[in-house]
Amino acid sequence: MNPASTLPASPSRRRLLGSALALSAGAAVCGTGRAAVGNGPAPDFTLPTTAGANLRLLEQRGRVVMVNFWATWCGPCKVEMPHLVRLYDKYRASGFQLLGVNIDDDPRNAANSAAKLGITFPVLLDGEKRVAKLYDLSTMPTTLLIDRDGKLRHVHRGYRDGYELTYDQQVRELLKA
Repeated sequence: MNPASTLPASPSRRRLLGSALALSAGAAVCGTGRAAVGNGPAPDFTLPTTAGANLRLLEQRGRVVMVNFWATWCGPCKVEMPHLVRLYDKYRASGFQLLGVNIDDDPRNAANSAAKLGITFPVLLDGEKRVAKLYDLSTMPTTLLIDRDGKLRHVHRGYRDGYELTYDQQVRELLKA
């Protein structure tokens, strides 16, 4: 018997399990479309923002780009968010762009949470998890760093206190390059 099956199936637990299964299935079919660190360009994507406009990764060339995958049900995502806002505010005038890709099914949840968390960078909506699958997302949050030439340079899976120091150092190095 699976020990997890003995736990009550709360709505938030069902959402978490459903998202995890969807992401796992996406990773299984992703094949050669997976993003490889340091080996060529980061896979391009276009997603709508909470503001209504579409944003395309390819249009960010020339900037250092951080892509942070997050969800409203993800506790570590909420802890990490204030650090990301400070990082964005610190480096955006130097050619740094931060894109928060929310994978919630309901875009209203993303917009409401973004407002409550004080997010100042663009929040993109990936409710169908197409981009999450493209990048073989397996952990929440997942943070990508892409250099000015569009190459995927760093992938961080999960979040723990202190990761923001690593992000800061890596962003500074990529901005200097």
